[in-house]
Amino acid sequence: MSVDFQELRELLSAISKTDITELTLKSDDFELTLRKDSAAYPAKNANVIEQEMFSAAPVVTKTATNLEPTAIATEPTASSPIDQSKLLDVTSPMVGTFYHAPAPDDPPFVAIGDRISSGQTVCIIEAMKLMNELESEVSGQIVEILAKNGEPVEFGQVLMRVDPG
Repeated sequence: MSVDFQELRELLSAISKTDITELTLKSDDFELTLRKDSAAYPAKNANVIEQEMFSAAPVVTKTATNLEPTAIATEPTASSPIDQSKLLDVTSPMVGTFYHAPAPDDPPFVAIGDRISSGQTVCIIEAMKLMNELESEVSGQIVEILAKNGEPVEFGQVLMRVDPG
């Protein structure tokens, strides 16, 4: 199935003017999920959304069944078990490339076990040759870093998990 990007732009424009927060379109060969979190992101007009969504190469993710999720090894951070239901996600606000440090030879912004506070820079997302520092909206301890340095990330992808305790 081919994607008509003009129709997709019109859909994004229409959704941006509503209270719809999530929309999933599925067919036999692909799945497209659109999400917006009105509490986390300021309202944007349709032109800004279109510019952000289509300024880089569009990404259509094909999904397949019977795939096992890949686990990323993490170091234990404490002797007490962590309640997974209490963890908060740090997600990517855009499509781009994830970088864990300000420069290749610099130490990472955060590591597993580090305590972070709201407003602290936790990584960089490069989009269209612009380096966007991502500041945490939560405070706590980093328990997982799911994104790999230099790898592409999607809008809304979980980059890190934080234990607020």
